[in-house]
Amino acid sequence: MFQTFEVTARPEQGPPRLAALREVMESEGLDGFLVPRADAHQGEYVAARDARLAWISGFTGSAGFCAALRDVAGVFIDGRYRTQVKAQVADVFTPVPWPDVSLVEWLKEQLPEGGKVGFDPWLHTVAQVEGWQSELKGSGIEMVQSANLVDRIWEDQPDPPMNPVKLHPLEFAGESAARKCDRLGKDLAEAGQDAAAITLPDSIMWLLNIRGSDVERNPLAHGFAVLHADGMVDLYMASAKLGDVREELGDRVRQHEPEAFLDDLSRLEGKVRIDKGTAPQIVADALGDRAVAGDDPCALPKARKNEAEIEGSAAAHLRDAVAMVELLSWLDAQAPGTLTETEVVTQLETCRRRDNALQDISFETISGTGPNGAIMHYRVTEETDARLEDGHLLVLDSGGQYLDGTTDITRTIAIGEPGEEERAAFTRVLQGMIGMSRLRWPKGLAGRDIEAIGRLPLWLAGQDFNHGLGHGVGAYLSVHEGPQRLSRASTIPLEPGMILSNEPGYYREGAFGIRIENLLVVQEAKPLPGGDPEREFLGWRTLTFVPIDRRLIVTDMLTAEERAWINAYHREVAEKIGSRLGKEAKLWLDAAVAPI
Repeated sequence: MFQTFEVTARPEQGPPRLAALREVMESEGLDGFLVPRADAHQGEYVAARDARLAWISGFTGSAGFCAALRDVAGVFIDGRYRTQVKAQVADVFTPVPWPDVSLVEWLKEQLPEGGKVGFDPWLHTVAQVEGWQSELKGSGIEMVQSANLVDRIWEDQPDPPMNPVKLHPLEFAGESAARKCDRLGKDLAEAGQDAAAITLPDSIMWLLNIRGSDVERNPLAHGFAVLHADGMVDLYMASAKLGDVREELGDRVRQHEPEAFLDDLSRLEGKVRIDKGTAPQIVADALGDRAVAGDDPCALPKARKNEAEIEGSAAAHLRDAVAMVELLSWLDAQAPGTLTETEVVTQLETCRRRDNALQDISFETISGTGPNGAIMHYRVTEETDARLEDGHLLVLDSGGQYLDGTTDITRTIAIGEPGEEERAAFTRVLQGMIGMSRLRWPKGLAGRDIEAIGRLPLWLAGQDFNHGLGHGVGAYLSVHEGPQRLSRASTIPLEPGMILSNEPGYYREGAFGIRIENLLVVQEAKPLPGGDPEREFLGWRTLTFVPIDRRLIVTDMLTAEERAWINAYHREVAEKIGSRLGKEAKLWLDAAVAPI
């Protein structure tokens, strides 16, 4: 099994650890210390060694931070985790709704007389630090660079991951590493820059066509890189990880140990690009006035998938759909009350493992029934494992890491006889998903310009959800990939080749949750009769083909166009995966895709 169900953090561990941190803070003359869920590479996912936020507080969500002061400790969490945090942290920690309340606002309230707050410059970006400094002017509060105080008290902290790196085949990458380096190096030269410092692991993996396993569920290897305008690359990654891959990378890639990174940066000449949103503050410190602000040179090229990456992802999704349908067929054959959440997770992984291209799951499977379904990023454990009872909804959010693509799919499934309130909410969520799937939009719009389409049916009923409508997805890379998003905060124009999720939801705390998710890829839209010939429009190609639970649909709430979309989608599901299924799963599918 890739996934296990042990409890990884307990609330009762938090108070003594916080007390130990405060003792070290006092010895260092600090009034506070920041503990983010971040590592030196600023990726979303962290290795066990870097899970400092979970270790100190018990909170295991994928985003957030703790601001530990001498008499209060705030755990800052966004809307996805406001239910989860209540169960995971002890009462010595105070949940703070973020970004509704900013760190600076909170510090000003908690430290009215001023004070010194320490932070590890490896774990906070240039943009974060500049933002604090600007907003704290005149407050008397000083942000002070510090060694990491959590590392000082974490006696059994795991070692840094040192897992081997492998090449990512050209048939899946679609473009050689040499060509990528030359192309992006030329972009730097045209911008008048001599080099770019790259700290995000997925950018380095994409640029050099390599993959690793330093972070669970993500094919990433930790390291840093400097891309030069002539297409040469200095790679700062432990030689023990690279092995024979070092020779395969060729002469254009010069390997160095990671410990040399900062010293080498300090000796670089010319203008060096750093992405203030992802580069740690210590990188800017090493470069000084040679640092030039700009986007990670790999970010947009990586987001614009080429034909090989798109077709690989499409193929992976069809194989993944077979596993999902086999799971759903099996699930429907079990009587309500006979299964638990973990049994569903185990069976789904068993179905996925029949595909030899599967390398890992793409994240910890979310299998939440009844009230657990209302915890948006719920991770089932041996202690929380709940039984699927009659009338429950099951939110099943999962994915696979295949050699040719990364999948992410959510289906909400009726267990027994669903209630009318649940069916009505499910139908609104479905209408939002359909609305986004059918959308055509003028070229140049960003996620913030169109994401309301997926919320409109819920808004009309006075309902909403506290997560973005969609995130970018990598090509056998991170399941959450920027910079593109379907979010109110996203200003990045959507472009052909970008893969995003479409996942509206609804959550009633203590009762039930609903989410429906397909992955889509942006493509050019065909002109329509009577349309403006000079306007370019974009649309979606659907990658996910798994039935939507018809038992939860209130048909009378749907428009004729929405019914037609569902029926057409289900016909396509049957056409694409029907012949790949075993006998029992095929019979189940035939019934599941019957027209409404």
